[in-house]
Amino acid sequence: MADNRRSRLITQGVARSPNRAMLRAVGFKDGDFDKPIVGVANGHSTMNPCNAGIQPLVDRAMEALERAGAKPQVFGVPTVTDGIGMGTEAMKYSLVSREVIADCIETSVNGQAMDGALVVGGCDKNMPGGMMAIARMNVPAVYVYAGTIKPGRWKGQDLTIVSAFEAVGAYAAGKMSDEDFIGIEKNACPSVGACGGMYTANTMSSSFEALGMSLLGSSQLASPDAEKADSAEESARVLVQAIHNNLKPRDIITRKSIENAIALVMATGGSTNAVLHYLAIAAAAGVRWTIDDFERVRRKVPVLCDLKPSGRFVAVDFHRAGGVPQVLKILLNHGVLHGECMTIHGKTMAEMLKDVPNEPRADQEVIRPWSKPMYPQGHLAILRGNLATEGCVAKITGLKKLSITGPARVFDSETACMKAIMAKRIKPGDVIVIRYEGPKGGPGMQEMLAPTSALIGQGLGDSVGLLTDGRFSGGTWGMVVGHVAPEAYVGGAIALVKQGDSITIDAKKRLVQLNVSAKELAARKKKWKPPKPRYTKGVMAKYMRLVSTASKGAITDGD
Repeated sequence: MADNRRSRLITQGVARSPNRAMLRAVGFKDGDFDKPIVGVANGHSTMNPCNAGIQPLVDRAMEALERAGAKPQVFGVPTVTDGIGMGTEAMKYSLVSREVIADCIETSVNGQAMDGALVVGGCDKNMPGGMMAIARMNVPAVYVYAGTIKPGRWKGQDLTIVSAFEAVGAYAAGKMSDEDFIGIEKNACPSVGACGGMYTANTMSSSFEALGMSLLGSSQLASPDAEKADSAEESARVLVQAIHNNLKPRDIITRKSIENAIALVMATGGSTNAVLHYLAIAAAAGVRWTIDDFERVRRKVPVLCDLKPSGRFVAVDFHRAGGVPQVLKILLNHGVLHGECMTIHGKTMAEMLKDVPNEPRADQEVIRPWSKPMYPQGHLAILRGNLATEGCVAKITGLKKLSITGPARVFDSETACMKAIMAKRIKPGDVIVIRYEGPKGGPGMQEMLAPTSALIGQGLGDSVGLLTDGRFSGGTWGMVVGHVAPEAYVGGAIALVKQGDSITIDAKKRLVQLNVSAKELAARKKKWKPPKPRYTKGVMAKYMRLVSTASKGAITDGD
């Protein structure tokens, strides 16, 4: 497709005069028609702190592209604010926005036949949406992350947005004073930038370094800091060089580089959403990658970083301790990173890591050496059983025990479950089932941060299980299992669970089991009827018709 790019066509004689005329109206001059046109996908939004600091990054990148000999053209990209929408109907648009973002970027870049793309985003779905578009288009591209938020402080403790969600549960349980509840709410988000732990935004941005599609060392910089804007400028320079070298995303995004990205996710204790998003990115890039590949990587990569939500430290601490490059060097030295993979820098990963120390610094506790990991294996386990024949995802860090068997407490929506938690109707030993929240059933597979955080706040994180065909926030931890497939809306076994049924979740055995006979389940299946769709018009209805199962990434352009 590169041979057909507009910047190579607009110089080809009289037939292209209308193209030049229109481009002159937006500032092109005679010498500009020979320059590569770079689309700058701008995710700036004043609606949320994740994206509110993007415009200065875009401005720096545009200036740098001009100086490097390109002609940048900016266009807007929508974003959905997960933290604000959480627990409401608006949250159902979150995962849907990933597809919308990908489609918007692809349409803008290919619709104007641009020579390259610099994508700038902040909130959770900005990263996978942007990378899916980059992989589909396969024109030289780089991802620029908006940066992390700085931690809030209250009474000597670092805060993140999850602190506010957990405070809701603690306050409802009578374990927190009015003063602390209000103090946490007012101080949790002190600056622009994405949520500050190893939640979904920081998980995906850091993994893009490992993937080779973002500048090494750039992902955990704080959004307000000058070095973040410096990295946007450098990203622009590197992109122009990639355009001149015809270095394309599919030269970088390969099965091995995706394995590098997932190794980084495991080592840093990243979000369960990485499973969903990398299935989608791999599909967009035409790379063979399945849900079982995550389990394969998990078994050989330890958790090396003590990061929130289940650990102690936040993203800016991680950056000061050596960040992603330090973790990648440890993984490389121990044979679980493919050093030969190409990066957007035009060098291999091993070449880029050459000068990074072999061991983490002794004066920090964020990154542990290989010999003293937080956990000996990765934390994102793929479970199967009669409740999830296609598989599901469990996050098993920070748990005192890895299994639970208890009576099912069944809810057909997140809202109904949240009401029960706040009314203190959930007891130790219960296994909560939240269903009809899958890709089709939700629709949109909304995150369950509100109920999981409320459980943590009430002190039930280690004693209550939670199973859902929806998703979890990167800020979630506890005995939680998500992405259950097949989902309830299509008649998966999760739709057949009755109140009080015995359910076993066993992360060690990688089992999620409804302890009911096959004969009884078959009888229940005969009586089951699919619910009416929650949407019949608009983007949500289109999404319901197109979206795949979660075990294939909940994508809308699959086979």
